[in-house]
Amino acid sequence: MDKNARIYIAGHRGLVGSAIVRNLEAKGYTNLVTRTHAELDLTDAAATDAFFATEKPEYVFLAAAKVGGIVANNSYPAEFIRDNLVIQTNVIHSAWKHGVTRLMFLGSSCIYPKLAPQPMREDCLLTGPLEPTNRPYALAKIAGIEMCWSYNRQYGTQYLAVMPTNLYGPGDNYHPENSHVIPALLRKFHEAKQRSDTTVTIWGTGTPRREFLYSDDMADACVFLINLPDDKYQSLLGSDEYVSGRFEPPLVNVGVGEDVTIKELAELVGKVVGFAGDLVFDTTKPDGTPRKLMDVTRINSMGWKASTSLEKGLGGAYRDFSLSFR
Repeated sequence: MDKNARIYIAGHRGLVGSAIVRNLEAKGYTNLVTRTHAELDLTDAAATDAFFATEKPEYVFLAAAKVGGIVANNSYPAEFIRDNLVIQTNVIHSAWKHGVTRLMFLGSSCIYPKLAPQPMREDCLLTGPLEPTNRPYALAKIAGIEMCWSYNRQYGTQYLAVMPTNLYGPGDNYHPENSHVIPALLRKFHEAKQRSDTTVTIWGTGTPRREFLYSDDMADACVFLINLPDDKYQSLLGSDEYVSGRFEPPLVNVGVGEDVTIKELAELVGKVVGFAGDLVFDTTKPDGTPRKLMDVTRINSMGWKASTSLEKGLGGAYRDFSLSFR
């Protein structure tokens, strides 16, 4: 991308979107286009189309989505599938209609089957049943991948889907019920420390394994990928199965290639926060998927690798949390 290229970051106030803005600004990009939800409702097709017609972005990072943890996914399944389907449909179609050069669609590792072989490769997509607690969200994201693939095949677009592992970092959602595991744990341990509690209760058995990627690393991967030379970028855009005979979606995993148990994560969060008590595991609560580790061979072979350790990233996230709740 040229430093003056017109770049639209949809969802620029979210965890990933805000990190992408920081990354682009740090790299000297000067023509960034953003809109708050109040300024542009991406579930409104006419408003989205009018925005693209007026602003004419050359590149799009589609990071806008309705997101949440297990509780939110279980409580609002209709909103998770409906809102995400509508947002991505409106943005992808308007991007094609108004000649966007490259679009990057951000998904989630929950697109892969609950019992997918570990680590999960890109070709695991659509090979088995999904984790039921977030199936509506996952299906919406799978539809987004298929939409990018279909537009690439039919219209010759250059739309790439990137699937991050579990993300955390500055700008996260720290809601006590609707947040993901790391921000929920940071808040739980922080409040326990303030109350001088002797124990902290963790959902589940603590045995599931999870991989965590710092949001600034994710942003760096996105900017790296969208800036690849034509030959390398186009090699990621998927093939037409009718021609190639191969299942090759326009999909790239982004992760660190290592995971930890929830128990190990909780212990590390307690260390970062400075909580000195004990952990108690509530085994009546769901564990979710037993393991979710991404195969990152594809992006590593392109020349990118995550650089932020989990402990260092947790420190940055906790500093952000502390500033947010002063």
